[in-house]
Amino acid sequence: MSIMHSPASLPTDIAINPTVFIVDDDDGVRNALQTLIESMDIQTCAFSNVQSFLDSYDPSQPGCLVLDVRLPQLSGLELQEFLSREGIKTPIIFVSGHSNVSMAVRTLKAGAVDFLEKPFDDQMLLDSIQKALEVDRVMRSEDHWRKLVLQYLGQLSRREEEVLRLLIQGKPNKVIAHEMSLSTKTVETHRAHIMRKLGVNSLAGLVWMALTSGEYQEVPDHLPFPLPSKSPGALSLR
Repeated sequence: MSIMHSPASLPTDIAINPTVFIVDDDDGVRNALQTLIESMDIQTCAFSNVQSFLDSYDPSQPGCLVLDVRLPQLSGLELQEFLSREGIKTPIIFVSGHSNVSMAVRTLKAGAVDFLEKPFDDQMLLDSIQKALEVDRVMRSEDHWRKLVLQYLGQLSRREEEVLRLLIQGKPNKVIAHEMSLSTKTVETHRAHIMRKLGVNSLAGLVWMALTSGEYQEVPDHLPFPLPSKSPGALSLR
């Protein structure tokens, strides 16, 4: 399989209108799916086989995939496995006229949003598409904030990062000073610089950023304060 775009270099413009990508080798089914989905003012893009989909697919485009299981040359299951290996998390809704329980379980365990047997109820498909589009929106939003947080964390010096790792464990300035053989005043200065560089004004904000980045394992399971929401506005993030 080949794909034109590398997910490592994708833009994170989550404001683009989503597209439902349809891959089905049955012309009648493919056209009917397009008509149904576009009747809900959702844009579509349809393909008769996996390779034609991959040749034009840009993973930075928000949306989801309505995918037939049995396709010529490369199956829907093989496409799901390929996208997973490439780290592409486009939500998938499988449709099939030749399904069985083990096949459905396999696709769902691999991360598919839904598995529908043909012929399926139109509303059931539309409900699944709305669910898949919401999964994609949330996932892209979280990825957007993670990349933004990593940019802020990248501004910290090595010493500031060491102080941050101790701060998010809930250790007071005096304890950090003792463990790092620094004065309390120096730790306070580092803490002020960390707050300024990260654009937050509380320890809860620092912990939120550490959790969002996925780079810090020091955050305790139980915190003595509530974390802010996943909105940067709650953190005064610049």
